[in-house]
Amino acid sequence: MTVPASSVSAVDARLDELGIVLPPVVPPLASYVPAVISGNHVYTSGQLPLIDGKLPASGKVGAGVDPDTARQLAGICAVNALAAIKAQIGDLDRITRIVKVTGFVASDPSFTGQPAVINGASELLGKILGEAGTHARSAVGVAALPLDAPVEVEIIAEFI
Repeated sequence: MTVPASSVSAVDARLDELGIVLPPVVPPLASYVPAVISGNHVYTSGQLPLIDGKLPASGKVGAGVDPDTARQLAGICAVNALAAIKAQIGDLDRITRIVKVTGFVASDPSFTGQPAVINGASELLGKILGEAGTHARSAVGVAALPLDAPVEVEIIAEFI
């Protein structure tokens, strides 16, 4: 007897291994959509580290939010971005490459560790997508983010 092939995608299986459940797509906070397709790319809007509609932490990194917490929050942003991408393309196995990650860190004026914070998103994308998760990146310190979020991440993904 032949066993039918699993209908679980490789990326979904990897998410399961990592104990990550993609949340529902975070609804927009203003006049925009969570993600759009142009050609064979998906562009996400900036994703906050919302869990069930709430921020687990708020404030400036380096003054109230420690960098390790912010790094974890950046990973949540990446997961929210993957949920937005999946809503557009249906199956994350269609991703051939994460082309670019842009991370924004609400920073105390003396904080200069933005790259280490956004590593939380970059490293998680690598764990989930393997080689397809490697990408170009910017990590930018900003004065403030929506809802007083410590981090925000946007992603450009190529897909087939």
